[in-house]
Amino acid sequence: MATGRAGSEEGLRLPDRVTDSQIPAAVQELMATLRAAGHAAYVVGGSLRDALLEREPADWDLATDARPDELLAIFPNALYENRFGTVTVRHLDRDYQITTFRSDIDYTDHRRPARIQFGDSIKVDLTRRDFTVNAMAWGSDAGPGARGGVPEELVDPHGGFLDLRGRLLRAVGDPDARFREDALRMLRAIRLAAALDFEIEPSTFAGIRRSSGLAAHLSGERVGAELDKLLALPNPSSGLRHLGTSGLLAVLFPELATERGVTQNKVPGEDLWDHTLRAVDAVPVERTRVRLAALLHDVGKPPTAADGHFYQHEVVGAEMAEDILRRLRTPRETADRVVRLVRLHMFQYEAGWTNTAVRRFIRKVSAATLDDLLTLRAADNVGSGLPPDAGGLAELRARVAAELQADVVLDRSRLAVRGDDLIAELGLRPGPELGRLIDALVERVIAEPALNERPRLVELARELLATEPGATRR
Repeated sequence: MATGRAGSEEGLRLPDRVTDSQIPAAVQELMATLRAAGHAAYVVGGSLRDALLEREPADWDLATDARPDELLAIFPNALYENRFGTVTVRHLDRDYQITTFRSDIDYTDHRRPARIQFGDSIKVDLTRRDFTVNAMAWGSDAGPGARGGVPEELVDPHGGFLDLRGRLLRAVGDPDARFREDALRMLRAIRLAAALDFEIEPSTFAGIRRSSGLAAHLSGERVGAELDKLLALPNPSSGLRHLGTSGLLAVLFPELATERGVTQNKVPGEDLWDHTLRAVDAVPVERTRVRLAALLHDVGKPPTAADGHFYQHEVVGAEMAEDILRRLRTPRETADRVVRLVRLHMFQYEAGWTNTAVRRFIRKVSAATLDDLLTLRAADNVGSGLPPDAGGLAELRARVAAELQADVVLDRSRLAVRGDDLIAELGLRPGPELGRLIDALVERVIAEPALNERPRLVELARELLATEPGATRR
């Protein structure tokens, strides 16, 4: 996604006009209902952009001159739940958003307008939008449409169609003004360009650099949502790299920004940030949680750098990752998993490990985390310019799989005795000491699987109590 290329020599071949086949029948029915009621009806924004690109739109957005109260009268089952003129209409088991033409006035928090003004012009409505490829509309102002009335047309006052052909993402009007209005547009620009494999038009990218400091006003939830979408792309490194060159990385993720320029003995000519981006791309696209861990796995290296080494960077990095994910309001379960992956990613496997050592590795990592951790290590290898299975990773995978299939004891769940058994047989009482006794039994059975029989474990527990009397009796 180099921002300097004009884009025209590699332009897309697009149809000269929107055709009925590109607009679903359900959407056309909604438009026909609006026109029959005497109102304009247009498909707008990203849904039209994706239709022209022959991509399946995530949703379909419509715009009209009908006011929200009029829309509620036209569509009795609709819902009006915000102050921005958007009504949600349920039609054929799917929700569609229809928004009244409007102008946005007085942005005060670099995110949303303080007030809006409803209007009657689709062209004025398109002026408030972020990028030219999102500022197009298809439809007509009134009447039944092309079937006997006012014909549908492509309304494109800002040259979005040409930019679509040229694979360019360009701000509508003054980039600085667009980003002052809504700072999230800068993140969206980078994510959308990466998703579409578009260039960011040079003056628009320069506007992002000038306005990058405004991103500090964004909530963690919004930043986290955009990061999640970026990490779900086939090659997120394109967008992540431009977060760095735009200045947004330093504002939103200063811990990651310090990776730029940090040298390490990996791929010649590449720094720690390059390594991180390689690792993120190497994680399968459906493993977004592991991609997030790959993004953060070496965040502890810059603050621990000393004499060409990064001692205990995984420990420091886990603490930093937890802070970052808390800032992003990442769901607790996901955050805990990612922090654990960062903390454990520096494990060292040796072919001389005994089966007991493999079982203890599984117990330490936990069976639920194993696949994610091995996937992260494979990506880390790729990030270092190595084959995915370097360091005996393929052998470790096979040995782990064999132990899991053998149905051996790896945690309390498969132990042949329970706490209640020990309470009944040995007169113990519930508490932390009992828990430690059970864990000691698990460790013995991991080393000697044949011990996992109830009578033998009860006797072993009795012996442990005699030599290390920690669990108090009733």
